[in-house]
Amino acid sequence: MTHNDSVRAQLHAIEALLRKHQLWQETAPQPEALASTQPFCLDTLEPFEWLQWVLIPRLHALLDGAYPLPHDFAVTPYYEMALDAQHPARDVVLIELQRLDTLFAGDKA
Repeated sequence: MTHNDSVRAQLHAIEALLRKHQLWQETAPQPEALASTQPFCLDTLEPFEWLQWVLIPRLHALLDGAYPLPHDFAVTPYYEMALDAQHPARDVVLIELQRLDTLFAGDKA
């Protein structure tokens, strides 16, 4: 399996997990919410919304266009802080995000 295939598979795993835990939304946020200039759209989106509507589609777009992927990239630290410790899906989401981060550790682009 190529690096790009591994990234795509992990994106699908994250999506499947969000769907399983009923965190996947059927309706997109308003365009203004997606136009935020804040990291992770902190001012307009909830953490799971950012995964669904920003990170996952952007990484798929890079893969689809055969563009270079980011390296030294990590989202898990943000989610460790952003997700309530009592959230029922927190631990499993963090595991899947760490798996994604591992694919971007170092120069693998």
